[in-house]
Amino acid sequence: MIESLLSAAALVFTADTLLVILLASAFGLFVGSMPGLTATMAAAILVPITFYMDPVPAIAAIISCTAMAITAGDLPGTLLRIPGTPASAAYVEDAYGMTKRGKASLAIGVGITSATIGGLVGSLLILFAAPFLAKFALGFSSFEYFWLALLGLSCAALVSGGGVAKGLLSLLLGLFIAQVGLDPLMAQPRFTFGSSELAGGISFIPAMIGMFALAEILRNGRSGATFKDQARVGNPFKGVGGVLFKFRKNLFRGAGIGAVIGALPGVGGDLAAWVTYALAKRTSKTPEKFGTGHPEGLVEAGATNNAALSSAWIPAMVFGIPGDAVTAIAVGVLVMKGMDPGPQLLTLNPQNFYAVLLVFFLANLLLLPFGFAAAKASRYVFSVPRAYLNAAILLFCIVGSYAINNSMFGVWVMIVLGLVAYLLEAHGFAVAPIILGIVLGPLLETNFTTSMMIARGDLLAFFGRPVAAVLGVATLGIWAMVITSAVVLARRRKRETESQTA
Repeated sequence: MIESLLSAAALVFTADTLLVILLASAFGLFVGSMPGLTATMAAAILVPITFYMDPVPAIAAIISCTAMAITAGDLPGTLLRIPGTPASAAYVEDAYGMTKRGKASLAIGVGITSATIGGLVGSLLILFAAPFLAKFALGFSSFEYFWLALLGLSCAALVSGGGVAKGLLSLLLGLFIAQVGLDPLMAQPRFTFGSSELAGGISFIPAMIGMFALAEILRNGRSGATFKDQARVGNPFKGVGGVLFKFRKNLFRGAGIGAVIGALPGVGGDLAAWVTYALAKRTSKTPEKFGTGHPEGLVEAGATNNAALSSAWIPAMVFGIPGDAVTAIAVGVLVMKGMDPGPQLLTLNPQNFYAVLLVFFLANLLLLPFGFAAAKASRYVFSVPRAYLNAAILLFCIVGSYAINNSMFGVWVMIVLGLVAYLLEAHGFAVAPIILGIVLGPLLETNFTTSMMIARGDLLAFFGRPVAAVLGVATLGIWAMVITSAVVLARRRKRETESQTA
């Protein structure tokens, strides 16, 4: 292992590779901080440029760009309530809540620092536990993936604002939207009404842009909100140490859970962030503060996000199975460069695997200086009149929605779902569970139908494997506790009402 690390260091610590990491990080920072533009888009743009690079710098460009873009995506979430990723939607209310309370600097600093530490801890865990995590991830079948997706969706419904009932209704709306398009197994059209564009389904990017950005623009335009009560962004790292020390358990727990869940093919950090945010709220001494500008969930889910980003490369490198859209792009670059991912990579070319981890270390360390620069530059956001800023945000939203498929269909999706979100939030419904339902709906459906075909309709087969049984019991147990507590509370209120009327 030591020899492989030294060989990997010789590949990474060269002038060409370090320059590529620096430039790709700057590009990722720019793309990630723009509302409506995504890390996947940034990675896809870099692919043609990697044709002219050596293998390690080519992969380093994808890694550093992605790591920076995903973390930079939290900036518009913190300042403007526009999450950069579905994972960011888990804690966007707390980040934006801190901004509304005049703590924008602290929110940005906590997000950047927890992401950096989470990424470093996750990389360290992967360094020593990669073979075990890879074996563990490979052992997952459709039964385990079904329960894992259902657990993540349950967490979204339980931790959302407005109560469990409204959170569940929002989640069901998201799952319904995910049904639009072709059946993933039989390719039968559903709710397409003969439209070829609807046959491709509803992309979560224009949906997320509309439900957060457009709805926020409509709400601010109606209320006449300004930035006059919000503090300018100063030193983002002032006071961060105290917050991270106070919530140190959340920080390292989030990094550990993110490293494990991120290693599961097709899951990535989106689900992990929701699970850890729900866990943070469940174990917190002040759960009522979540969603109002409380940093506890921001620390844990932020650390999870980057740790999962690192571990998503385990199935990509060891088995050639992408963990998310970005690693799917990276697998193509690996094959193109002759670094064929697969089980023999750790035995024949271990230096390539460890080179990826070293690039992650460098990319995460660069988050601190680049994040500081981005935070200082973002203070100019508050100096722009709100009407002009809303117009600029709307322009970015339209461009980002159009760029998904180079079609106006994405723009119409953004507008329609933005209006829906505005009406729902006006009546106390949470929007974030809708986004997670759109993202995880296909994963839930595909694994459920696949499992039913394997089990020939026997529902007990969902508990037939040890890990599936544990996940299934945990998920059902959570809902049993919620239903029981709701029944007990309803009976208590009924008795109080009867005693008052007696």
